[in-house]
Amino acid sequence: MFEPESPTTSGRSTPFHDFETDQQLEDNSTDSESVQNDDLNVDKYVSKPFMKPCPYANDVQALEELEACDYTQRITYEMACSGQTKRRVRIYADGIYDLFHQGHARQLMQAKNLFPNVYLLVGVCSTELTLKMKGRTVMNGLERYEAVRHCRYVDEVVANAPWTLTDEFLKEHKIDFVAHDDIPYSGAGGVGDIYAHLKERGMFVATERTPGVSTSDIVARIVKDYDLFVRRNLARGYTAKELNVSFLSEKKFRLQNKIDELKNRGRRVKVDLLTRWEAKSRDLMKAFLQAFGRERLFSIWRESKGKIMSAWGSNTSLAEESYIDSDQDDSEDEYMDAMSDSGSLKEVHAAAADNANNSSRSSSLPDVGPEHF
Repeated sequence: MFEPESPTTSGRSTPFHDFETDQQLEDNSTDSESVQNDDLNVDKYVSKPFMKPCPYANDVQALEELEACDYTQRITYEMACSGQTKRRVRIYADGIYDLFHQGHARQLMQAKNLFPNVYLLVGVCSTELTLKMKGRTVMNGLERYEAVRHCRYVDEVVANAPWTLTDEFLKEHKIDFVAHDDIPYSGAGGVGDIYAHLKERGMFVATERTPGVSTSDIVARIVKDYDLFVRRNLARGYTAKELNVSFLSEKKFRLQNKIDELKNRGRRVKVDLLTRWEAKSRDLMKAFLQAFGRERLFSIWRESKGKIMSAWGSNTSLAEESYIDSDQDDSEDEYMDAMSDSGSLKEVHAAAADNANNSSRSSSLPDVGPEHF
């Protein structure tokens, strides 16, 4: 667990750091890197920055950097802007950095790019000092230190940073300039500007705040949607005690979660029914089109037309035959009626016999041609 040590003469206290754990991590990373170097020959990647978090101010790497800095060579603002310096320009930025967000990262990026060849130190105030001077934080000290430590623009983290920067603190860390937004920042008692003396000495460089984002805005969003966050965390397994929720509130939130679960289940069932109905409709439409599609309808029409014409032709022949038969019957009937009207049947037969005798006689006579007359 993180426990700060006693403060030094400059007012800065250094964090307790587990060097043994860090050493084990470095050894493991070194072993893995050596294996990669043997297999893949990636030596050029080992020396690249951002391979690991930046050091704390009391780490060996930071102390070596501090020792190599010749602070007797004072750097003016003009020298820093021109880039004509024999050493790196040491810029210090400080803050609370609670719920580290893009506004914090953008401020540190601006500080890193103020001058060419900048070494950026970032001071992070402790939880106790922040609670005394400003208010309660969401993240504890170690969480805020580690968040800043993993920002790519930061070269060194100064833990347990003081609220007001004294000359002793500036000399101890060999700080050339202090970067912060230009809005006056109050000190103890809420009066004055803690950066006023630095501005007078030309050691202050201004950065710009990112509009629309701050830790207070993020906390306000959480408070605004408090019920939703509590319900979500209860559903995830957090207890009411961990969320500081009363017994009745817990039951209310759990009931709301249950109601939402039932609603979601009903929506899923509705969606499933609609999906199945759509699939069934597609199948029915496909079957209908296969049975009564354009080609199928033409085929049915051709078959039906053939049957109709065939049936129509057979009916016409039958009608003609019945018409002929009926004519023959009618002729016979009319003939018999005529015979009845002209005389008896005997007379008819007698006439028929006379006609036959005449025919036989005429056939027995010799042919007389025109030459006989």
